[in-house]
Amino acid sequence: MGWKKTIISSCVKKCYIYYKNEPIMKYKAFLFWFCLFCFISSVNHAQTPQRLRNYGISPGVMSPGALNAITDVPGVKVGHSTLFKGDSVRTGVTAILPHSEGLFQQKVPAAIHVGNGFGKLAGVTQVEELGNIETPIVLTNTLAVPRASQALIDYTLNQPDNEQVRSVNPIVGETNDSWLNDIRGMHIRKEHVFEAIENADGDRVEEGNTGAGTGTTCFGFKGGIGTSSRVLPDSEGGYKVGVLVQSNFGGVLQIDGVPVGVELDQYYLNDEVNNQPEGSCMIVVATDAPLLSRNLERLAKRSILGLARTGGISSNGSGDYVIAFSTNEKVRIPYKSNSRISNTSQLRNAAMSPLFMAVIEATEEAILNSLFAAESMEGRDGHRIEALPVEKTMKIFEKYNRINE
Repeated sequence: MGWKKTIISSCVKKCYIYYKNEPIMKYKAFLFWFCLFCFISSVNHAQTPQRLRNYGISPGVMSPGALNAITDVPGVKVGHSTLFKGDSVRTGVTAILPHSEGLFQQKVPAAIHVGNGFGKLAGVTQVEELGNIETPIVLTNTLAVPRASQALIDYTLNQPDNEQVRSVNPIVGETNDSWLNDIRGMHIRKEHVFEAIENADGDRVEEGNTGAGTGTTCFGFKGGIGTSSRVLPDSEGGYKVGVLVQSNFGGVLQIDGVPVGVELDQYYLNDEVNNQPEGSCMIVVATDAPLLSRNLERLAKRSILGLARTGGISSNGSGDYVIAFSTNEKVRIPYKSNSRISNTSQLRNAAMSPLFMAVIEATEEAILNSLFAAESMEGRDGHRIEALPVEKTMKIFEKYNRINE
């Protein structure tokens, strides 16, 4: 309560200075409303999850977008549905929409790269075969994949102009949140998927303990949803690359090259929690560069290098998948066309390297943002996962002289 008293005291002083010569009743009325406003604003600020760059840590050399999020890519929207009930339900749904103009009728080119295939990602083979995505991308927990897939099918069939559709390829990714969540309880329902899609917008993305990241763990700390973006220089086209992750994996944590996991004495093979690195990482990559599936797969492959830069090891039981798509309108794939020929302008192979670096940096920072935004959580059977100790982490950065002023 000490910080609340400090805030109120500060507001009172400001009120007194401003209204010291006004009638007492007017002063009291203003004092009440001004203090209430200050208190609510301060509480909201305190509850806003912090991100890596708030602490002067800026991985890589490329510039992030205005939001430093996957929603910096034009058209992309993200929404969540979070389930936090009783002492054992810690799960949710995150939906990523490449655009909102009828995705089945205007498909986007896409590719999927498998870093390690111990997972239940739905919709893989059709994306590999046809090179496109026709539904929103949904992330959830492992045992909720069938229900989320059915929800996506229902959602798609009920969209305008889809009355005659007879086949839908839902894209549903997952990680196993059973350390904190009662995963066997099958708590995810269709309405949670619909809610996540309905909540989707192109603004700031909520990170940490939210949506599909509610019950996840990462490097022995609380994981969650994280996002980041990069913008190419104008000389390279000015294209944007955005990444969103559902972090739930293990290894030896490094933050911008600093061996934080070792310094904190918490890393794989070091204790009970960290001896279980399995869990998976779902990575969603969006770009507005005009790419088709072949170069999107090349882009997706590089994303795994960003995971490696954080110390992830893609363990035996980890399902590490990258779903990459382009939002560029010039490469959209119409469901119906009067032409048998598709004429598409796409980026040349020689222009891909800046995008490769962008996706590596954005993936690394998205994972780290998921850790910095997450908060400690207790869940199923009294299991508890602590958040990354940020104050200790910053002391480690001071030790290595790595703070950017």
